[in-house]
Amino acid sequence: MTHHKITSLETRDVRFPLEAGAGSDAVHSGAEYAFATTLLGSDEKIFGTGIVLTLGLGNELVCKAIEWLGEELVGREIEELMADFGTVAQKLAQHPQLRWLGPHKGVVHLALASLTNACFDLWAKSRGVPLWRLLLDLDAGMIVDLLDLSYLEDVLTRDEAEAMLRKQASSRRTREGILRSGYPGYDTSVGWFQYEDNQVKDLARRAMEKGFCAFKLKVGSRDGQRDVRRASMLRELAGPNALIMLDANQQWTLTRALEMCEKLREMSPYFIEEPTHPDDIQAHRTLAEAIKPIPIALGEHVPNRLMFKNFMQEKAVQIVQVDCTRVAGISEFLVVSLLARKFGLPVVPHVGDMGQIHQHLVLFNHIAIGHEALFLECIPHLQTHFVNPARVENGVYVSPQAPGSSTDLKGVRPGT
Repeated sequence: MTHHKITSLETRDVRFPLEAGAGSDAVHSGAEYAFATTLLGSDEKIFGTGIVLTLGLGNELVCKAIEWLGEELVGREIEELMADFGTVAQKLAQHPQLRWLGPHKGVVHLALASLTNACFDLWAKSRGVPLWRLLLDLDAGMIVDLLDLSYLEDVLTRDEAEAMLRKQASSRRTREGILRSGYPGYDTSVGWFQYEDNQVKDLARRAMEKGFCAFKLKVGSRDGQRDVRRASMLRELAGPNALIMLDANQQWTLTRALEMCEKLREMSPYFIEEPTHPDDIQAHRTLAEAIKPIPIALGEHVPNRLMFKNFMQEKAVQIVQVDCTRVAGISEFLVVSLLARKFGLPVVPHVGDMGQIHQHLVLFNHIAIGHEALFLECIPHLQTHFVNPARVENGVYVSPQAPGSSTDLKGVRPGT
């Protein structure tokens, strides 16, 4: 095995303007998609790319935090670093000064995610395999060595995490067919908040022609009737068998959420995403009980494993949307996936990476952890900017084959 030493750390503040209305929801408008990008150079002329999503303003703050946190990674050999990455991640998250700015959330946690994702990308490239293959080739003990399980001992110990992975090992082959058939996707891009009704209908028709049978619509308007009308419109167009998710982007109070979910029940939403403030566990629990059997989905703004643990314990979430560009990268994503398996909850990631990294992680989740292969969000707006863009054919993610985690951006490399 070739040894690769990290020789440099650089950051890039990369921003992409969006077309009118794209990416909009009930609170975010006129935004651009931006990646606070980590570049880890090595002595073997390969490099690791880590990304986390912001909406532009403040992206430079995350880049600065990456530089502060990542100083000690330079000079480390990647195999040695990843052999005990859980300890490394815990140490970085416990930085004696920067921790004050979190802990485990906000700018500093996003920086940790970008660093972590770059480490995994470099590691997979150094072995010449796609990330999903690297992870599947690790035994249970090696997977758990990647994880920071601190503060979870009451619900998930190291021994239990290893046992969960070993239990699934004997039945892996029954799930490996997903590598050939591909992982199902759902289309978010049909239903952005600022799109006019006719545009939503036109995009939905095109998506169905491309093989999609699951869609997301942004709701959360001050005019509740607008939400009801558009949801019913999409249901009528897509038909009774299509899966339609509704995303309120945290815009409802509990009282409003109870009212709106009742009005929207008739169009049979597959789930309601972010119905109220993302930190209000009790409100989500109350709503979840009231709107059964409609599930609540959360993750876009749930920043760490502790918050996920609490939501799961309180039965305040039914679909876990953990995002490796919101929690502390791939490592913490895997922790939350194990937690979700422990609590019997499905994982349907939010894709702040536009699906590039998550297309690898959902394969691991299904094959190694035993999660059901439901679907993965598809947001195509930045595909042309990636060196190896995710391929979605007939509504299905094609398993990536290039070494790494599919995060390299065109024209973005160390020294440029």
